[in-house]
Amino acid sequence: MTEATLPDTSTPAGPFHPSRAFYRTVVLVVVGLLTYGSYFAYDSIGAIAPTLIKAWHTGQDGIGMMYTIYSIAAILSVFVGGVLSDRIGTRAATILFASLIVVGAAIVAGATSVSMALVGRFLFGAGSESLVVVQSAILARWFHGKALALAFGVTLALSRLGTLFSFNTMSLLSGRFGWRSALWWAAALCAASLACGVVYFLLDRKGEKALGLAEAGAGDKIVLSDVRKFGASYWYVVALCVTFYSAIFPFTALSTDFFHEKWGLPMTVDEGSTGFLYAAVKDFLHMFSTAPGTTSIIIFASMCFAPFAGGLVDKVGRRGSLMLAGALLMIPCYLVMGFTTFPPRFPMILLGAAFVLVPAAMWPAVPLIVDKARVGTAFGLMTTIQNVGLALFPWLNGKLRVMTHSYESSMVMFASLGAAGFVFALLLLRADARSGHVLERAGG
Repeated sequence: MTEATLPDTSTPAGPFHPSRAFYRTVVLVVVGLLTYGSYFAYDSIGAIAPTLIKAWHTGQDGIGMMYTIYSIAAILSVFVGGVLSDRIGTRAATILFASLIVVGAAIVAGATSVSMALVGRFLFGAGSESLVVVQSAILARWFHGKALALAFGVTLALSRLGTLFSFNTMSLLSGRFGWRSALWWAAALCAASLACGVVYFLLDRKGEKALGLAEAGAGDKIVLSDVRKFGASYWYVVALCVTFYSAIFPFTALSTDFFHEKWGLPMTVDEGSTGFLYAAVKDFLHMFSTAPGTTSIIIFASMCFAPFAGGLVDKVGRRGSLMLAGALLMIPCYLVMGFTTFPPRFPMILLGAAFVLVPAAMWPAVPLIVDKARVGTAFGLMTTIQNVGLALFPWLNGKLRVMTHSYESSMVMFASLGAAGFVFALLLLRADARSGHVLERAGG
């Protein structure tokens, strides 16, 4: 610890001193809201996809490309964001990346074509994924031990609220004020998150002086020499990660259009002259009755049950078995939605269950199957490969829709990804059995 970071003990600790729980709670909320705007803006495209397809004179492949370009930027940011955060510190990195998000979202809101919007989405993706890396470093800087797990849970919940409200308010905003105003609202929320970054800057500067906080490493950074030392279990988890997320997020990118077109679900339940806030609450309460709301079922399930799923995994273990069950659930869900007119809310609820079970078992499994010194590389590489899938499949989903004029081919593709994930989970269970059932045991 250098002289510049020695704790300031010259004044007594007041009610809003960095050592107080209330101060840390404020830091936690502010840090959680850093990514609220970007989560809202990320899915704002999918939430009003039918409208944007007409406005930008494009097809579902154009909307899919908006998610693909984001993931391409995300792949690059894994290599740059963490290193830059370590070099300039979390405060400066927060302002830099949050500003990049605002610029990208503003370009999308002002875009007159898909080509212009793609430029904005690339900048938005580079800033957004880098900010997530910085957010992790901030939590490691301020919270320790069991408090760190709780802090991650709170920030994820706050971020997911952005996604939930994006799907349940963007269509209403678009219908009341126009699609461009809706996108500008998403950009404004990104600006609000930037304002939270400024607040964090001030809080952290005071905390560093008072507590002598040390900068935490950004974490998920890839050290190439570590890669060849990973065993089979790790690579099966990575393969399952790619297939699972490639079957979830690319689907939600265009599922609003899917539900609107095939089942005739409205974009909003309140097209009357009631006040906006009343209509927004009504849309949220009738989530299962609208196309964007049905899409958000997956996210809503994750917000409500992910903390309980994490506790279940710690208590019973069975990580490989839970990944197997989650992958298996996806197969009938997509086939039912693709080839029947069965109400989509029921398979979406099952997909929500899969979205709770698999991540709760998958991400905590990584530290159990790789050496402690290589966990950062393991997570960084896993995230990078995951984004390769997230770059490919949204575009492929849109392309299949344009080529076939139906969603059946896309649903077969997503069901096939579930089947591939099921195979990888079986191989993981076999590899884990040879390693002493590390993943199936309770605890860590």
